[in-house]
Amino acid sequence: MKKRKVYLDNNATTPLHPEVKKALIEAMEVFGNPSSMHEFGREAKALLDSAREKVSSFIGANTDEVVFVGSGSEANNTVLSMMACPSKHCCNFQSVSKKIITTKIEHPCVFEAAKCLRDRGIEVEFLDVDEYGIVNLQQYKDILSKGGVSLVSIMMANNEIGTIQDIKALCHLAHKHGALFHTDAVQAVGKIPIDVNDLNVDFLTLSAHKIYGPKGIGALYVKKGINFCPLIRGGHQEKGRRAGTENVLGIIGLGKAVEMRTKEMQGEEKRLLKFKDLLKKGIAKNIPDIRFNGHPEDCLAGTVNVSFFGAEGEAILLYLDMEGISVSTGSACSSGSLDPSHVLLATGAGAEQAHGSIRVSLGRETTEEDIKYLIDVFPKVIDKIRQMSTAYGKKDK
Repeated sequence: MKKRKVYLDNNATTPLHPEVKKALIEAMEVFGNPSSMHEFGREAKALLDSAREKVSSFIGANTDEVVFVGSGSEANNTVLSMMACPSKHCCNFQSVSKKIITTKIEHPCVFEAAKCLRDRGIEVEFLDVDEYGIVNLQQYKDILSKGGVSLVSIMMANNEIGTIQDIKALCHLAHKHGALFHTDAVQAVGKIPIDVNDLNVDFLTLSAHKIYGPKGIGALYVKKGINFCPLIRGGHQEKGRRAGTENVLGIIGLGKAVEMRTKEMQGEEKRLLKFKDLLKKGIAKNIPDIRFNGHPEDCLAGTVNVSFFGAEGEAILLYLDMEGISVSTGSACSSGSLDPSHVLLATGAGAEQAHGSIRVSLGRETTEEDIKYLIDVFPKVIDKIRQMSTAYGKKDK
């Protein structure tokens, strides 16, 4: 009997949208360098410009405010690395106080970059969060009021627990105290409406492979008039903001992905909210000793993070995988680590709770039958693991 396959790890990466795949196949014959002035180059440049228009329009930006990069991680590192720039020729960050505010639940590419900057002598403040993953507003205000903050970087939606921050309000406070504001919106773009003008952010990061586009391509929004220091130097591509011949095929895929998000995002959100409610009720009804992580309301429609006391997350993942169900224990970028989730620890979860967590992330291909299958399999898997655990039932839960 053929094993049923259910993919529920869309926060890690998404399958290509059929229309994106079609656009990529059609564009494979376009091999010209968009910087070349001949016909082959102009053909590539036209497709690149069309994609830039789609991406910028999708987030409410101007075309000259969108910089194509190799990934969301590159975009985030670009923004944070500017705080360490000593040059007087590319930007004026060396003339301002170099203090950064970020949070304890950021994606590893921001979290690790911030720690690296701290080791290089730049002051970094890591904001606490509450049990739902919402940043400590009073702590944030207190740090800003002391002055000297040059950059605030706070993710819009958390990749592990799905909690959504009030970026507009946080950005307003940063600007009030003279700081620039960056948001890692990789998990939010294409899932919730975003308008950079309404948010008034200075930098915003997005990535194609989280919205049914190809891997290896992302974009960084840079508000017009904001000083900018390239992470990758050497060429005039992207108006001197990101050297290296553009990944035209990837950019075309990103453009098509946001085009399809424009058509499908609203309907998909309603469908996933229905599936999410079904899944949470099914888990709560059939499995004891659990805890749902993340904000109960201000949360992505497709993200469910739950801790199972007395069961290791890695064991749960592997047993579900044997049943054809693909989920995650947290961020794909840190899945090789045996350490408990830094996100859950920041919310006040104990090590046992953090180690026993599973992230289920739904997507456009998720069906109600997939959710019902998971609800049917989950209790059997958890019960099997708990029976093998000598510790389960002996600890105070």
